[in-house]
Amino acid sequence: MKTYTLNEVQDKLIGKIGTPERDRFEYELQMDMIGKAIRQTRHERNLTQEELGKLIGVQKAQISRLENNAGNVTMDTLLKVFTALKAKVKLQVEFS
Repeated sequence: MKTYTLNEVQDKLIGKIGTPERDRFEYELQMDMIGKAIRQTRHERNLTQEELGKLIGVQKAQISRLENNAGNVTMDTLLKVFTALKAKVKLQVEFS
């Protein structure tokens, strides 16, 4: 039985690094992680979605959508959420 590395499996199933398919997968994964981090931090701060929404001036439904799909949100809204949750934000951009 042949064994495969995680990188080999990802390359085969998702696409090689730098391909549009892999880039899209990586983007969606990062957005999902941001949404989960927001939900977890909101719980740690003992805030409901409605309370967090009031802090930043949006409806509960938008907080729910953000936690479930952070890919469809503006940077402004994300920064408001991070500020309301008292999160330290570091933005790193690299151009190759």
